[in-house]
Amino acid sequence: MRAGAEECCGLLIADPASPAGRIDAILPAANVAAIRLAMFEIDPARLIAAHRAERAGGPRIVGCYHSHPGGDPVPSATDAAQAEASGALWLIAGGRAPWDVRLWVAVSNGRVHGRFDPVALIVEPAP
Repeated sequence: MRAGAEECCGLLIADPASPAGRIDAILPAANVAAIRLAMFEIDPARLIAAHRAERAGGPRIVGCYHSHPGGDPVPSATDAAQAEASGALWLIAGGRAPWDVRLWVAVSNGRVHGRFDPVALIVEPAP
């Protein structure tokens, strides 16, 4: 996550055979938001390519990640306004390196801004 003062972003990816809720990799994407210091928008070309790969039997998109440089790893009101209550995972890195990272799920009537609930983040070593 090397975006400096700008928000970085990308997709959370899982192997098709992985259990629900598992993240196997991240797929970095360019942040194409008009105001990258305070918002993120995943590059549409990267997003479309990932959806095409998923439909062809490739890795599943299980959510997205982004950073809040200098802020807390808690969804903002803007994040809540952009999120659908789809059950997608949102990984947010806050502050500066070393990052404080937290995981959220986008749901209806969530505890944070009516859209997000916290999820336990368990990091396992790579095989």
